[in-house]
Amino acid sequence: MTPIKNMGPKSRVWLHEIGIDSLEDLETIGAVEAYRRLKLSRPTEVTFNALWGMQAALLNIHWNALTPEMKAELKAQVEQ
Repeated sequence: MTPIKNMGPKSRVWLHEIGIDSLEDLETIGAVEAYRRLKLSRPTEVTFNALWGMQAALLNIHWNALTPEMKAELKAQVEQ
């Protein structure tokens, strides 16, 4: 399992459980789909912070750097 920016040890274990072991794996399915899968597997533990972290990792930025507009767009995609 390769470290993914913005993902701590617990999140990396969760990602591994859904078949994501590298940034390339995350790129293949995207942050929104990965979040949906995480939420299905751990509904009470996974929060939107995981989504922010994954999207930021794909953009190679810190998760705090995501704009409120981007966060709102990601939330809207999840809720579709």
